[in-house]
Amino acid sequence: MKEASQHMNGKDDAQAGTKPSNPDNPKDAIGAGKLPLHLWPTTATAVGCLGFLEGALKYGRQNFRAIGVRSSIYYDAARRHLDAWWEGEDISPDAGVPHLASVLACIAIIVDAQAHGKLNDDRAFSIDRKYRELVERLTPEVNRLRKLFADKEPKHYTLGDRQGGDGDGDLIGGGGDGK
Repeated sequence: MKEASQHMNGKDDAQAGTKPSNPDNPKDAIGAGKLPLHLWPTTATAVGCLGFLEGALKYGRQNFRAIGVRSSIYYDAARRHLDAWWEGEDISPDAGVPHLASVLACIAIIVDAQAHGKLNDDRAFSIDRKYRELVERLTPEVNRLRKLFADKEPKHYTLGDRQGGDGDGDLIGGGGDGK
């Protein structure tokens, strides 16, 4: 941890956008205190745009801002796309768009709708918000189970074990026609 904090001092802090690299330059000093948009990967923006293009062509551009959205609808859609991707399906078969593009679009729509007061927040009812407490209580079970089965060496299968597949994900679809 000490090594990581030393790495993030001085020049590296300036590169991360957390400190001005030239405190004598007033624009540098002011700009370093603003949102470091350069930290968001441009690849995520590019892929997410495909998800938004699909939605714009199907439903109309920025329809979510005009009519509002239910959080459960976009949560469910994001989960379905993320689960399909997790199960090894990189491209959605209906439109040929990467599942991760749709996940990014769903999350961005929730964020945007919330920021603009257009989110119908129908998340699960919770009196005491015990989820975090439950996760913290269950987390030690991970180490307990690892110790219990420390003598085992099972094979853990991944996409690389698919017969005939190389396991490499592909962000570019076949245009929705299966090619």
